[in-house]
Amino acid sequence: MHTLLVEDDDRLAHALATALSVHGYVVRRVSRGQDALRLIHGAEFVLLDLGLPDLDGLELLRRLRALTGVPLIVVTARDGQRDIVQGLRAGADDYLVKPFHMVELMARIDAVRRRARGRPPHAAGGARPQATVHVGDVEIDLTGRTVRVAGEQVHLTRREFDVLAILAEHPGEARSRAEILDRAWGDTLLSASRSLDVHVSGIRAKTGRPGLVSTVHAFGYRLPTPEPGSLPAHDIPEAVWPADC
Repeated sequence: MHTLLVEDDDRLAHALATALSVHGYVVRRVSRGQDALRLIHGAEFVLLDLGLPDLDGLELLRRLRALTGVPLIVVTARDGQRDIVQGLRAGADDYLVKPFHMVELMARIDAVRRRARGRPPHAAGGARPQATVHVGDVEIDLTGRTVRVAGEQVHLTRREFDVLAILAEHPGEARSRAEILDRAWGDTLLSASRSLDVHVSGIRAKTGRPGLVSTVHAFGYRLPTPEPGSLPAHDIPEAVWPADC
């Protein structure tokens, strides 16, 4: 797999490139954001440092996401909650704070790649969910991986859709945080747990339906149960779109 490594620290870049090469990755390393933008179309995976000499890392991330949807993991020393939230909302599939163990990075790369391959979110051997789920005026196409609200397409990140798809398998049934984290992230670490909250917030904001994903206190999340003959959102009683609790 052709990997674009965007890292201005020579020693760390060498260590990362060596580890990735041992695992079969073909690595191309750049140290500047402009070079990353120039070479992004040949990449199948991106590791992105946010502390670059020529461009702000978050701005570069947004510009890369406008060009490609390939899996991307941020690896950075920025460990503030605001930085993590901004990175995930800008389109990162995962966010890893330096210093980190190489084995953790490789595990996260494997998890992100599994999700990027479009593996169905339902458990192996389990009942396959219906292809399209309607909740009010929200249409979730699990096969096409698209979401429409009142007929208009809403663009979610890959991970936001993964979370929504897990909940859409059985609307009305709560899914635990542990299950969602395990299936969408491949682990239940604290960093992933924070990512889950950020992605749920993104789903609510982008769809304009704050109650589409409701919190089940001390357990997890769920979608409302679709009602027969659902009306458009502006005609649906408030109870159909439950407030977050």
